[in-house]
Amino acid sequence: MEDKSMETLNVSPVVYVVDDDEAVLDSVGLLLSSIGIVNSCYISAQAFLQAYSKEDFNRHHGCILLDIRMPHISGIECQHRLDEMDCQLPIIFVTGHADVPTAVETMKNGAFDFMQKPYREQVLIESIQKALLLNKRNQERLAQINMTKAKLAKLTTRESQILQLILRGKANKVIAIELSLSQRTIEIHRAHVMEKMEAKSLAELIKVVVDTQPSN
Repeated sequence: MEDKSMETLNVSPVVYVVDDDEAVLDSVGLLLSSIGIVNSCYISAQAFLQAYSKEDFNRHHGCILLDIRMPHISGIECQHRLDEMDCQLPIIFVTGHADVPTAVETMKNGAFDFMQKPYREQVLIESIQKALLLNKRNQERLAQINMTKAKLAKLTTRESQILQLILRGKANKVIAIELSLSQRTIEIHRAHVMEKMEAKSLAELIKVVVDTQPSN
């Protein structure tokens, strides 16, 4: 069993395997290691949750292979706690006691996939690879959002004010009237906003800013 719980955060994606069956941990760990996928195994949900903080999960990337039926803290309860920690890692549920209601509940709560033991190794690998790809895309989007937020933070109060009016679709002339400024002053501020946001067009400016807003 490969246990990396004490390692520093990795750049490579990590598959976190959580199962109370040590034989499963050993076999899955060996399988993933054999194809070059970094993995970290835990004999219980409690051990897994204690190994990481909310801040850790914000910096991790990978996915979680989580058994449903475990003592003390079940896979579903672990999923709820991970959600409270704002963990964005995709979860693949695995169980030897699969039933439709359980599958529906985990998927409604945001699970990426649901697999029943015994499963074919290739099917498991394919599901994990898809989960890692999804997480990579999410991480790239998050990095872009954080970069945009950093640029927004560099805007002056006046530039931020003008940007909000631009996002409402108001023309320079209208903005100038509302703020009791000359149109030329608005044009200068607008140019500074475009420069600081590194936007080459109005459409690009609107897109990068809107992408930082939480989706409904």
